[in-house]
Amino acid sequence: MKDKIKLLHEKQAQSKMGGGQARIDKQHQKGKLTARERLHFLFDEGSFEEIDAFVTHRCTDFGMESQQFLGDGVITGYGTINGRKVFAFSQDFTVFGGSLSETHAEKICKIMDLAVQNGVPFIGLNDSGGARIQEGVSSLGGYADIFYRNVQASGAIPQISAIMGPCAGGAVYSPAMTDFTIMVEHTSYMFVTGPQVVKTVTNEEVTAEELGGAMTHATKSGVTHFTAGNDLIALEKIRQLLSYIPQNHKEKTPLLPFSPKTEIREELCTIIPDNPNHPYDMKDVIRGIVDNDSFFEVHKDFAENIIVGFARLGGRSIGIVGNQPLSLAGVLDVHSSTKGARFVRFCDSFNIPLLTLVDVPGFLPGTDQEWNAIITNGAKLLYAFSEATVPRITLITRKAYGGAYDVMNSKHIGADMNFAWPTAEIAVMGAKGASEIIFRKEIKDADDPEKMLQQKEQEYKDKFAHPYLAAQRGFIDEVIEPKHSRRKLIKAFALLENKKVRCPDKKHGNIPL
Repeated sequence: MKDKIKLLHEKQAQSKMGGGQARIDKQHQKGKLTARERLHFLFDEGSFEEIDAFVTHRCTDFGMESQQFLGDGVITGYGTINGRKVFAFSQDFTVFGGSLSETHAEKICKIMDLAVQNGVPFIGLNDSGGARIQEGVSSLGGYADIFYRNVQASGAIPQISAIMGPCAGGAVYSPAMTDFTIMVEHTSYMFVTGPQVVKTVTNEEVTAEELGGAMTHATKSGVTHFTAGNDLIALEKIRQLLSYIPQNHKEKTPLLPFSPKTEIREELCTIIPDNPNHPYDMKDVIRGIVDNDSFFEVHKDFAENIIVGFARLGGRSIGIVGNQPLSLAGVLDVHSSTKGARFVRFCDSFNIPLLTLVDVPGFLPGTDQEWNAIITNGAKLLYAFSEATVPRITLITRKAYGGAYDVMNSKHIGADMNFAWPTAEIAVMGAKGASEIIFRKEIKDADDPEKMLQQKEQEYKDKFAHPYLAAQRGFIDEVIEPKHSRRKLIKAFALLENKKVRCPDKKHGNIPL
């Protein structure tokens, strides 16, 4: 018996090395870590404990009974990241291409169940060629078992996927249902059908990188939230991301030590240009408000006309949603609406307060937007904010026009505190367009229509292009000087820390998908 156990341990050691040193060297030449090295760098040193290390596949077809590797191509277990418990799996591409078998799936499902039962985040390090074709429907069933658990865990515990190699076919749907996805540039890709199938069906010539590489999904599809130059950077981003989110839906992110000072930020007073048509960088506003070097942007390269990300304010983790005047003047469109909605819903699921920074001239017009359902997609952001019960604060820095004013966490859809800078313009539309409609007859009949338009435009600005009318109605709680923004927001979030909301009794809402 002792000899048998010794042999098993020797085989396990071999499988831990990915089934052979030659294959490991080949991995390293591509800049990729092995499955075990990834877990080593992800977890706190010495904290990882493996589960099901001796599991092997059960397939006896196509000569598979003679090919046995302990662990069956995936390493599963638990440990700590920055002292906090986490469950994870790491697929080993050097064992059957990391392909998913029945037992491979059972191992992943076991730790997913444990993660939910114990209220602990779950991380998947994906590096797999897809379903193990030798096992047929058993492999497909294994994927479905994982998908089902992704859905059951959604909103209960944070789920993070790192794509560190191939991820194709059915394998892509599990990462798509997790909360955040990270892809490694040049060594990872995701697609439902590969380049060869695309060529056969549509005659399109496309490489794997062009079809489903990291930058493709970061900029075009929005499938991935982060990209990383190599495996180590990807793993570090996971560790950083976890620091902003709680263990589960019942907890809050730990409050970091903070000693309040004057909190006056003079640099905020010079950000807004004198010309209302000139852009500025909303990230400068964010950096001027949050704790130093704490902003962690999500979906950085996708739908850049809206900014989403995490930060700390007075040591407290918050989620930030802000229009970006540097991109499309900060308008809302199909992609920015869905990007914002997804982030808002994550923050609401995990008790992360929301700060909304508003400079929005409206929704992007045009046939492309209308035909791609800007109505339905814009409603997603409206729905997400209206549904959220976490503390919600809005700061209007400049333009807040039309329906976009309502959508961007206005008082009317349940925001708790709404502030505005003196430069804020809250109106149905811009002064020029509004004047052309309201004073159309007077402008047309004037001896000098252009001069009359300018006069009427100024008249409209004097009446509506400021925050004080909204403040008189209670839609804005306070008009504040930019330099006082940080101090006001720290106090407001502290006030709302124990906010409780009683929602109508229902199974769940029906977000416009």
